Amino acid sequence: MKQPVTPRKRRHPRVQIKIQNGRFQVQGLGSWHAYWRDPYHLLLTVPWFVFVIILVIFYIGINALFALLYLLQPNAIANARPGSFLDAFFFSVQTLATVGYGSMYPQTVYANAVVTAQSMIGLMSVAVTTGLAFARFSRPTARVLFSNVAVISPYNDMPTLMLRTANQRRNQVLEAQIQLYLMRDEISREGYALRRFYELKLLRHRTASFTLSWTVMHPIDEQSPLYGMTPEALIQSRVTLIASLSGIDETVMQPIYARYTYGAQDILWNHRFVDIFHDTPDGHRYLDYTYFHKTIPLH
Repeated sequence: MKQPVTPRKRRHPRVQIKIQNGRFQVQGLGSWHAYWRDPYHLLLTVPWFVFVIILVIFYIGINALFALLYLLQPNAIANARPGSFLDAFFFSVQTLATVGYGSMYPQTVYANAVVTAQSMIGLMSVAVTTGLAFARFSRPTARVLFSNVAVISPYNDMPTLMLRTANQRRNQVLEAQIQLYLMRDEISREGYALRRFYELKLLRHRTASFTLSWTVMHPIDEQSPLYGMTPEALIQSRVTLIASLSGIDETVMQPIYARYTYGAQDILWNHRFVDIFHDTPDGHRYLDYTYFHKTIPLH
């Protein structure tokens, strides 16, 4: 009689989420070492010094491996010292780099077969390394500064959530647009605990050219998920704000993205930002980023 098959128990992966400074953080998310199971993504995310170290280790390792293969047959390499690992290693370096031979060259069928395999590996290695290096160099990056805090203060007699952002490069971000999302814990009518997402309506969510500074404003009207909330309610419901900005860098003409997260403790009630625009005696204006993050309470 055929015995029933008992399904094997699978170990389900666990994703650890911790709350730090009022912000939800997924353990390992965004860390380069979290991609060790995806070599291509890993090589794109590791720091540059780690990338160079990996290349050096690979280069030395592959040449050491082929040096041992050449030593398996005595006198496979002409003019090499018998049993010399250094001679075989440097012969492997010449083969892998296809720089041509000097006094040493393969003189047996076995050695030529190993040279053929190593030459193919060398061509593929150069192509892969060049592609990875180019992908890392050409990847567009954004230098966008967000204010450390967000404030809630009246604007046109309406309570308004505000935050500031600035372009740290002295160029323009074309067709820039920003979205502001609110996340908080809620309990449904059936008693289910949920983490709800809301997209906040902004007075202006896009601009043709983002050059200097941009104050993002969300009016807290009756349709706003922040309507009627208090500072204590924000903390109790673990409110998180995510500001996401995107646009096209005019220098490289490629899309760029920047994001910043605010916890409930980063939202200051009845505060306003210190003005960073100033007039000069000759009628010109300038920006002073010294007070970009500074706020003052309302009286």
